[in-house]
Amino acid sequence: MRSTASPSPLRAVLWDMDGTIVDTEPYWIAAEHALVQAYGGTWSHEQAMQLVGQSLTFSAGILQEAGVRLEIREIIDTLTAEVIRNVQRKVPWRPGARELLDDLHSAGIRCALVTMSEGPLARQIVSSLPRQYFEFLVTGDTVVRGKPDPEAYLTAVELLRQDDPGLSVDHCVALEDSAPGVAAAVASGVATVAIPHMVPLPPDPRHLTWDSLEGRTVADLESIAVRRGEQQAQTTAMPANASRSLALD
Repeated sequence: MRSTASPSPLRAVLWDMDGTIVDTEPYWIAAEHALVQAYGGTWSHEQAMQLVGQSLTFSAGILQEAGVRLEIREIIDTLTAEVIRNVQRKVPWRPGARELLDDLHSAGIRCALVTMSEGPLARQIVSSLPRQYFEFLVTGDTVVRGKPDPEAYLTAVELLRQDDPGLSVDHCVALEDSAPGVAAAVASGVATVAIPHMVPLPPDPRHLTWDSLEGRTVADLESIAVRRGEQQAQTTAMPANASRSLALD
């Protein structure tokens, strides 16, 4: 672990999983199709896209509306088991994700997983990596409010602070691929990089957008943390009326 005395303002990277580290969204969509069809319903691509990045509880409710006559917990367990079966056959890594994880590990930058998938699937993915890159996992079954609520990201920051009390959201960068995930990270106050995958994301000044993680390095993430620190310093140094004016621009 990098010392808190390091001149780098980047102390931790918070990773989404599905669509960011692994391309599991097609597995989820196939499982949704099969489940809806088993109850005589139909499931369109457009409906599936609405669930990308959402909490599993939310998604299960939508599947109930589509005709699946199971309880929320049963739907979540059925979908998760099917995705795990597919992952056990092949882990569909996203370009650049493992390389960036390894780069961060070598640099001593802490990493945490923040996903709406539940523990069994997250642990399956993490166990497929060559090293223990993640200090801990914040999963959908460990929070009350799923993405787009910021609870999962705020929980991750608080867990990081247990070993580094000086750490704040300003020392972290989040990597996300979906609209609910990006919204959750932004709302938590963590500097956010969107890497759109299944669903395009409109431009938004509240986050950065990268086409891919391929070729990205620790230096790229450190530069984001540096800019965040400079912005915070400028805001702190401004008179109160100037800060209000800036916020309205």
